[in-house]
Amino acid sequence: MTITFSDKKLEKLANNDRKMQRELGPVRAKILRRRLSQLQDAVTLEDVRNLPGRYHELTGDRKGQWACDLDHPYRLVFTPLEDPIPINNDGQYIWIEIVGVEIIEIINYHKER
Repeated sequence: MTITFSDKKLEKLANNDRKMQRELGPVRAKILRRRLSQLQDAVTLEDVRNLPGRYHELTGDRKGQWACDLDHPYRLVFTPLEDPIPINNDGQYIWIEIVGVEIIEIINYHKER
């Protein structure tokens, strides 16, 4: 699957193991590397749907974004590169038609409330 990043800072972090460990700590860095590898190895988003990491669609003001678990309570948040995001007749996203994602942030979004 194609992976892009929303900004250069995030891209540099994801491509530099030392920087990742320094900024995120060894545990979160290790999990982030695993999640990025899972996404990169996948052909479509459907391929990661049932892997460890609890890949899931977000709702509310984050509708159109997906997340997967890092270390609690942090999440890796991303959006599909497809525009518009493929949906079926019931308005559900079609995971198997999503072949690229843009990583937008690493965040504890529950803290935002």
